[in-house]
Amino acid sequence: MQTVLVTGGAGYIGAHACKALARAGFQPVSFDNLSTGWAEAVKFGPFVQGDLMNRADLDAAFARYRPVAVMHFAALSLVGDSMTDPGRYWRVNIGSALNLIAAALDAGCLNFVFSSTCATYGDQDGVLLDEHSVQRPINAYGASKRAIEDMLNNFSASHGLNRVIFRYFNVAGADPEGDLGEQHRPETHLIPLMLDAIEGRRPALTLHGTDYPTPDGTCLRDYVHVSDLVDAHVLGLGWLLDGKGNAEFNLGSGRGFSVREVIAASTAVTNRTVPVVEGPRRAGDAAALVSGSTRAVEVLGWKPRYPDLADMIRHAYEWGQKPGFSK
Repeated sequence: MQTVLVTGGAGYIGAHACKALARAGFQPVSFDNLSTGWAEAVKFGPFVQGDLMNRADLDAAFARYRPVAVMHFAALSLVGDSMTDPGRYWRVNIGSALNLIAAALDAGCLNFVFSSTCATYGDQDGVLLDEHSVQRPINAYGASKRAIEDMLNNFSASHGLNRVIFRYFNVAGADPEGDLGEQHRPETHLIPLMLDAIEGRRPALTLHGTDYPTPDGTCLRDYVHVSDLVDAHVLGLGWLLDGKGNAEFNLGSGRGFSVREVIAASTAVTNRTVPVVEGPRRAGDAAALVSGSTRAVEVLGWKPRYPDLADMIRHAYEWGQKPGFSK
C-alpha cells in the first residue's frame, strides 16, 4: 500500500483528505502538531505528532513511512490575524513549507500536492477568477501562499519536484457519513459561526461589513464542499503518480453567495432564525471572490457530488448536532 504524508492531517480539511485517501487505497499518515487540529480526527491511518518547523521531526517521519507523495495542508490561515501579525505568517508558513520541501527532496519524495488559496488573487471585483488570473494578494496569508507556490516552482525547475497546486475558495460542510466535521479553535468560518448562533453557543453572528460594492452590501464568496475538495486532491495525487507533470487548479462552484444569502439558506435548511448584528469590515477581506474555472472538471475529471450550498449547510448542521471533538 502506498503511503501519503498529510500535513495538518488532524485539521478540518486534512482529516477529510485522510478519509478520502484511505477510501482510494492509500495509507494516509497524519503529521500535525495539534495546535489547531484534533487527535480524535485522526481515524484513517497512523499519526505523527510533530512540528513542521523542526526538521528532525520531518526526517523521522519520511524515514519511517517512505511516502510516495506529500499533501500539504498545514498553515496559519486567518486573514485578519495575518493583517495584524504578518511576520508570523511569513515566518511560519514559509519556514515550514521550506523545511517540508527540503525533507521530501532529501527522502526522494518528489510528488507534492499543495493546498493554496483563492486569496492569492486578492480583490478583483466583478472578475471570475481562473488559473490565469493575475495573482495580487492583499493580505499576508495570501501572500505567503503565493510565495510557497513560487518556491515549489523553483524546486521543480532545480530538483525535479512534481507539484499540483489547488487554489480553492470557501470550504464548507462536513463528512456526509458523520465521521468528521468542522471545528476550529477559534472558529472564524461563516457557516459554523452561523450555526453556533442558531444553537445559542454564541449570542449572534456578526456581519463584518455591510457596505461592500455587492448587491446587498455583504461580502460575496464561492463555496465548495469539503468532501468534493478532498476528492479533487486525490485526483491530483493520481495526476502526479501517472506522471502528468505540474498543474494548478481552482476549486469552486462558479457561483458567489453573499453573507446575507448564506444566512437565508441556513434559515431554509434548519428552519431556525439566525441572530445577527452588524459590525465593521475586517482588514484584508476582499469584496468578492468567485471561481470562473472549469479546468478541474474538464482536465482533472473532478465531479463535485455536493455542489449545492444547501447540502453544505445541511451536512454542517447535522455534524453540529453530534458531540464534537474534545477540547
